[in-house]
This record gives sequence, C-alpha cells and structure tokens, in this order.
Amino acid sequence: MANPVTRPAANAPASSAEPPVELALLRADIDRIDAAMHELLMERGDIIDRLIAFKRTQGPGSAFRPAREAAMMRRLAERHRGILPLDTAESIWRVIIGTFTYVQAPYSVHADISGGDGPMRDSARFHFGFTVPYIAHTSAEDVIRAVAESSGDLGIFRPDGAAASGPWWAGLAGKDSPKIIARLPFIDRPYHPAATPVFVIAKPLTDGGSSEVRLVAATVERWREQAREAVGRLGGEVLGSAGVRDGLSVLISVPGTVTLETLDEALTAEHLGRIDLSEIGSHAEVFVLDKPGRGG
Repeated sequence: MANPVTRPAANAPASSAEPPVELALLRADIDRIDAAMHELLMERGDIIDRLIAFKRTQGPGSAFRPAREAAMMRRLAERHRGILPLDTAESIWRVIIGTFTYVQAPYSVHADISGGDGPMRDSARFHFGFTVPYIAHTSAEDVIRAVAESSGDLGIFRPDGAAASGPWWAGLAGKDSPKIIARLPFIDRPYHPAATPVFVIAKPLTDGGSSEVRLVAATVERWREQAREAVGRLGGEVLGSAGVRDGLSVLISVPGTVTLETLDEALTAEHLGRIDLSEIGSHAEVFVLDKPGRGG
C-alpha cells in the first residue's frame, strides 16, 4: 500500500530554508544595486586616472576644488529623500571626494587638538575618510607651520581656537602663506555627527577656490565697538581679536562681494587709527539645512 501524501495546510508558514519569493527578489535588487555602486566607483577611479594623466600634460595644479565640493554637497542635501539619514549620505560622498583627491595627490590632514582630540578626529574622518593620514598638533600655529612646510597638506582648526603666542591668523598673512580654503561642515544642521566648526587651510590655490565669504586679518591701533557695527552693516562679522604690539589684531569675515577697499573705508570712518588689512582666505557659504523633511 502506497504511503499517503501529506499536504501542508493552506495557511502553513513557508519553509525557513527558502525565503518567500518577494523577499528573495528584494534581496536580489539590493545585490544588484550594491554591484552597480561598486562598478560606478571603479569607473570613477578610471576617470580620475585619466584626469591624473591629463594634469601631467598641463603642469602642476592643486587637486583641491573647494567651490566644486561645496556645490556637490548642496546638491546632495537638496535632492536627498527617503529613510537613509542625510548624515550617512553626506559621509559617503565626503569619503569619496576626500579619497579620490588623495589618489590624485597624496596629502595629510594636520589638526589642532588643543581643544580636544575627539571632535577634531571626528571632523577629519567624517570629511576626509580613513585613507588620508591624520596628524595631531597642539596649536593652530603648529598646524599652519606644518602645512607651510608640506608639499600639499591640509590643516584644520577651530575658528575660536586659542593662540599660543598671539592671533593664529597672523600666520596666514602674506602672499605665500597658507590660506583658509573651506569651512566645515559644509551642511549645517542639528545633531550633525561632526558638528565642530573648523577652518581648512592649504597653500594658496591658483583656482578652484570659493570666494563667497572673505576672511580678513585687520590690525588697528585702537578698537571701538562701533567698528563691529560697521562690519555688521557690510554683512560681515568679527570672529575674534587678540592684542598685538601695535594695537589689536581682529579676524573679520565679510561677504565675498565686499572688497578690502570697502572694508578699509568702513573701519577708517570709525577712527581706529592706523589700519592694516590682509586677506587670509575665503570659503563657501555654509549651507543651512532648515527645510523640514530633509533627512537627518
């Protein structure tokens, strides 16, 4: 007598050995997307390889493109949607940019950790990844010195960092001195995983920089609070000050449309005595993420 065939009940659960068809298809889609992303990254590497070869025929030039990077980050934030946190998407793009820049022209990131190593390391790793070497220093002056003596490194320090011997921004004055090329993070939002504001410095760029915000070191014989208001009327801000032998050194940021001549006229009208202005860099405007519903 043949053994009876046992049939599962209509509502019996599917075997754990074989996932439901729909789940298998979803996992297949994920695998397809992962493979496509990897292929695209390798294709990006091929293009960078061609770019390196092209640049060899065009002469020396910096691999850093702060204006382009800032524009890419803004577009990323504007188009982002869905359940993937913007933090993750921004970090992935920053690692891609930082690493491929490193492939073009190897560099290190020097950081002032006088205010704590953790926040600076977080900022460096979030924005430049783990491939780029990270070198710690105990002052902004040491970072500036290290960048000046390097062949193409970057430096990061807090805008409000303490100076060991006078205003740190004095080390950025002069034609061949390092200059501020960026302000991080590019995207400002609550609970940013690398929220510590930092300036990025490099040797002077011949192109690729952003001049949306101009940074100026001003030395004045004396200071009056009305001068702060005069800077504000230009759309600028006084970021810091420190006493020097000839009076007071002041760090000022103004919109890129404000020239040194315009700033000099505004300060002169406040009777500050002798005024000496030196542009020490520029950066893109911070993109403030204030629209509801844009990931985080």
